[in-house]
Amino acid sequence: MYGADTVPAKNLMVELHSNYTVSGQTKTIDGVYPTNHQEHETLELTEGITDWSEIGFYVFTSEQDGRGVQWVGDHIRPRVRAPDSWHLPVGLSLSTEVGYQRAVYSPDTWTWEIRPIIDKTLGRWYLAFNPALERTWHGPDIKQGLAFSPAVKVGYDLTRQISGGLEYYADYGRIGAFDALHYQQQQIFAVTDLNISPKWEVNFGIGVGSTAGTDHLIVKGILGRRFNWGRKSAVE
Repeated sequence: MYGADTVPAKNLMVELHSNYTVSGQTKTIDGVYPTNHQEHETLELTEGITDWSEIGFYVFTSEQDGRGVQWVGDHIRPRVRAPDSWHLPVGLSLSTEVGYQRAVYSPDTWTWEIRPIIDKTLGRWYLAFNPALERTWHGPDIKQGLAFSPAVKVGYDLTRQISGGLEYYADYGRIGAFDALHYQQQQIFAVTDLNISPKWEVNFGIGVGSTAGTDHLIVKGILGRRFNWGRKSAVE
């Protein structure tokens, strides 16, 4: 789930995304490994280019009994946002992501995503909406056209350091001919964000799948650290 802000120029954000499927698909289907008890560790590096742009790079891995640690794939993600000088009533940015993943983890090996990002802070409340569009460039879904994969977050600051909320992730299928509900992917996560320092990002969540086509129970976490490569003034 993305907010509209980008990483400031001359800053590098290093994040480790951890996901463990407590209860998921138990069988190999069309050559794709089962997701049950599969752990994914993803390294995300995001470099701020200007005050309104950044570029991110992902390295995906997976670990599962009997297979050990496996490389899954890599993605690259440039993103721009509306500058503060526009004085928009909401945060607004746009990312595009291109990447490869091995066929044993996804039959669609080359994919492209364009993700508008809208967010807003209202007092203690935080709202974000990511109406993402996805396209397969190589794989069985190449003829399916654009798919709609929205994400929504609603958060509330319980204290200055702790926020709680809900995150919703979905894949409805092809625009104009959505999949039947049974085959759609829909997940709801209860999440906690710890605002311990501007340099750190800490997020934990537990998610359940609400459709038959979704993994039933997932635990996730994000640990991020920001590094500033710019020179600090004598005042700082």
